[in-house]
Amino acid sequence: MTGAFGTIANNGSADITLVSATAAAAGRTELHETITTAGGQQAMRAKEGGFTIPAGGTLTLAPGASHIMLMDVSAPLRAGDDVTLTLTFSDHSTVGFTARVKDFSGANETYTGSSPSAGGGMGATASASSMGMDH
Repeated sequence: MTGAFGTIANNGSADITLVSATAAAAGRTELHETITTAGGQQAMRAKEGGFTIPAGGTLTLAPGASHIMLMDVSAPLRAGDDVTLTLTFSDHSTVGFTARVKDFSGANETYTGSSPSAGGGMGATASASSMGMDH
């Protein structure tokens, strides 16, 4: 598994919610958030309902924060590879883009719920440039 990071800009006049993502290189994807557990530790979990991007605002997807998790990756992703992703929003619109895989020394994450356990190895990250959307 690996994570996709970047910034999404909502250039529209109404809030919009990122509800899902797909990637050609992954069997499944999840939107993830970072939470603090009752024990005070940071953990990742699937973000129910998606991420709302305010009108005129941005959503930053970053390691250790909100991100797109690519799971069941069909082949190893190596630095320099390109990965195609499609984002789906609450108004049923979609935005496709290509992200460049970069080296990343993560893989120290823990997860809650039904998400993968730690140790899955995030050897690379798909990092997108800022994207603007008119919604």
